[in-house]
Parts: sequence; structure tokens; C-alpha cells
Amino acid sequence: MSKVIAVTSGKGGTGKSSICSGLGYTLAKQGSRTLIIELDFGLRCIDIIFGMQGKIKYDLGDVLHNRVKPLDAVTQVPMASNLNILCAPKDPFASATVEQIVDICKQIRKYFDYIIIDTGAGINSHVFDIVEQANTILVVTTPDPICVRDAQMMSDEFYNRGNKRQRLIINKVNKRAIGSELVKSLDEIIDTIGVQLIGVIPEDYEMVIATGKGQPIPSTAPSLAAFDAIAKRLKGENAPLTVKIK
Repeated sequence: MSKVIAVTSGKGGTGKSSICSGLGYTLAKQGSRTLIIELDFGLRCIDIIFGMQGKIKYDLGDVLHNRVKPLDAVTQVPMASNLNILCAPKDPFASATVEQIVDICKQIRKYFDYIIIDTGAGINSHVFDIVEQANTILVVTTPDPICVRDAQMMSDEFYNRGNKRQRLIINKVNKRAIGSELVKSLDEIIDTIGVQLIGVIPEDYEMVIATGKGQPIPSTAPSLAAFDAIAKRLKGENAPLTVKIK
């Protein structure tokens, strides 16, 4: 049975979908059969990130309307043979119940080692109910104080619900900003949110270009090393941080 990983954030713009893509890509490259399920209805982008725009025959909307079975709506990504995606519906008014998402995962878990759920951003009961079904919750923030506060609020709600399966990813880290009046240290962010760190991803122009063009992340991109380390930690392996937090 696959391990379900939910990637979520309290605020939009944290790079949640890019993290799902980078993590899914590295897990697949490491040999794990990986599926990304996109739940950001009406704002889908995972097809563009993987160069699949206009090539998606079925999406999650087709599954929710019982036009196809979940596995038939899954599309393999050419840039990584072990990587598959299930895109969100284009309809911004589409909706899915927690039970539907859980049932979809149950139907296809045996075909994958990892299922990454790219949730919609924001703090609402629907997101919490879906995310809580995951084996691991990755809470994403950037060093921006507004994002940090929203991540703290989200994490606190998970703790209030008794969910301790959280790990923190700090994204879009610019070393020049650390130690400034805006961000004193990454340790301060970790302490504020109160979640164990699993990875720090640097601000990376190479990745921005690659995902915008639907191309693989270059081997020279600093973010790729960070994703590789996070993927290994998810598997229980020891992997050092690629960005120092001090």
C-alpha cells in the first residue's frame, strides 16, 4: 500500500504545487512509483509544470462524475517513467467530498508507492478533513511573516485535532534575506510554527524557468538537491539539509 503525503499551506503563493512537482519528480527518479493528485480546482497547473498542457485526456472531474475510473484518469509523465499525475478539474466550481477523495486513494493505492496530494491553499474545514487522511502532512511556508503566521495557525489546528504527523518545509529561501530585519533566522520560523523541519528549499530561478516551460529540473538547480534530500528523509533515510538554517 502506498504512503499518502498531503502538501498544504495556510496561504497561497508559497509554492505548494512546485513542491509537489519537485518532490514527486525526485521520488520517481529514486525508483518509487509516484502519483500526484491535484485538488486546487479551477487553478490547475500540474499539467503545465510537467509539459502536459493539452495532453490530459481525463482529469479528476471525470472521476468525480463517474465518467472514468480513477486509474484510467491517471496520466504518466514522460520526463519520469515512475511519475503519474491526476489533474484537478478546470471548473473552479467543481467540488469533492472528503469521502470521494479517500475512496479514490483507496482504489489506486496498490499501484503506487507514494501518493502526493496537492491541496488547495487556505485554512478551512474541508482542507483539514482531507489532509488528515494522509500518513504525513507537509506544511509549507516561505520566510515571509504573513505566511509563517498562517502556517502556525494551520499547524495549531492540526495539533488541536490530535494530529502530530506534520513536517515543515520552508520554501523560497534567499540567503541574503536571512539575518535581515524581516527574517532573523530560519530557527525562529521553525520555533514559531512549532513543527519539525524536513527540508529547506532555496529560491531557485532555474526551477522557475523549468516548471514554466514544462521541462525537467536541471541537475545544476539548487532546489533539486533539496528535493532529493526531502524525498530520502520521507523514506526514513539520513540526508543532510542542503541549506544551512543558522
